[in-house]
Amino acid sequence: MVMQGSLKPLGVLVSGYGSNLQAILDACAQGVVAGRVACVISSNARAFAGERAKNAGVPYYVLPNATPEERDAHITALLKKHDVQGVCLAGYMRLLTAGFVDTWWDRVFNIHPSLLPAFKGMNAQRQALSAGVKVTGCTVHFVRPAMDEGPIILQATTPVFADDTEDTLAQRLLPLEHRTYVQALKWYCDDRLRIQGERVFVIPAAEAKS
Repeated sequence: MVMQGSLKPLGVLVSGYGSNLQAILDACAQGVVAGRVACVISSNARAFAGERAKNAGVPYYVLPNATPEERDAHITALLKKHDVQGVCLAGYMRLLTAGFVDTWWDRVFNIHPSLLPAFKGMNAQRQALSAGVKVTGCTVHFVRPAMDEGPIILQATTPVFADDTEDTLAQRLLPLEHRTYVQALKWYCDDRLRIQGERVFVIPAAEAKS
C-alpha cells in the first residue's frame, strides 16, 4: 500500500466540464497513480469541474480577473501553498505565460485531442475532419511556452470514419484521453519519465526504483 506522504502532490487547472480531472481523481483514489490531487484551480466560476473537486474533498479555487502575468503568479502561489510538484492542464482554456512555464519547467502536463504536432489549438476534431485524415488521436505532452508544443509523452489513436462529426469524434476520443493522461501521470509519479533533447523516454520500473 502506498502511504499518503509518499504520494506526489498534483495541481489541476480546469475551465470546463472536467472529465479528465475526474479520471485523474479516480486514478489517484484507486491507487493507479501514486499521486494525489492537492488542489484544483479554475479560470471559470461556472465550471462543472468545481463540483468534481468539491465532491472529492479537494481544495478548489477560482481565478480572479487579472492580467495573464498576475493570473499566473496567483496560480503559482496557490500551487506552492499546496506543495504541488506536477501541474496538469485538464481542459484549461488559457495560455500560460512564458514565466509560468519557466517556473514549472518539465512539470506541466497537457492533454490535446489530436496527434501533435498536427491540428494544434481549438477545434482539433474539426481540423482533422477538414483535412480528411483517416486516423487521429490524443497526445499528452510536457508544456512549453508556445501553444500545444512540448516533448510528447504518450499518444493514442482512433480511426476517423466517413460519417464522423465533430461530436462523434470528440466522444470517441474522450475515453482515450482519460486512459492516456492517467498512464502518463502514472509514469511521472513513479519517476519513470526522462527528457533528453526534447524527447521523452520511459525508463524501466526497476531502474526508477534503484
